This record gives sequence, C-alpha cells and structure tokens, in this order.
Amino acid sequence: MGVTPLELARVAAIAADGKKATDICLIDLTSASDVCDYFLICTGQNQRLVDSVVDEVEEKVRVNCDEKPLSIEGRAEGTWVLMDFGSVVVHVFTPETRDYFRLEKLWGDAPRVELGL
Repeated sequence: MGVTPLELARVAAIAADGKKATDICLIDLTSASDVCDYFLICTGQNQRLVDSVVDEVEEKVRVNCDEKPLSIEGRAEGTWVLMDFGSVVVHVFTPETRDYFRLEKLWGDAPRVELGL
C-alpha cells in the first residue's frame, strides 16, 4: 500500500522546509499535465543549501513513503536540481535560477495546494 502523490509531495515539502528552503510552492497539475500530478518548487539560498535540501527530500521520502526518485538531474550544476518521483517532480532552485525560469508563472492557471508550513 503506497502513499498518494499528494502525501509524497507533502513529505517532500516538510523535508525542504526543515532544511530552510524558502518560497515552497506545491502546484496541482492533475488536470493540467499527463506527465505528473504535482510540482513542488522551492528555493535554496545557495548551491550548498540546494544540495542539502535535495539530500533531505530524498531521505525523508525514502523513510516515510518508501519511494526513491526515478532520477535526479542538475546536481553537478547545483542551481536547479530536479527530482523525479514519477507522479511528483521536485524542483530546487537557487534564487537567481528560479527568477529566471519562473515555473510558477508557466503553470499560473494550475491550482496551488496550501501546505501550512
């Protein structure tokens, strides 16, 4: 019995928050995308913090949801790391890279999920 995509996304968000990620945003793509159900977007203030957030999300999702990412991309550059959990994609940005790509604007019509963090 696995966890739902929303439960996995919440565990990832709590993990990111625990490592001091900022501007954590969960976007519900269930009606907008065939690729995944949720985007979790957050910011780490520098490359070291981005790396720390990625490690924490990977660990907490593994422990609490028994799930591992299908892939992790961008780790070497450290300015935008994408963690693909299948139904949930986690994006961890540095501030400059997040401002540049503005994923929230791209998916502006999709509903946001209140996380209460």
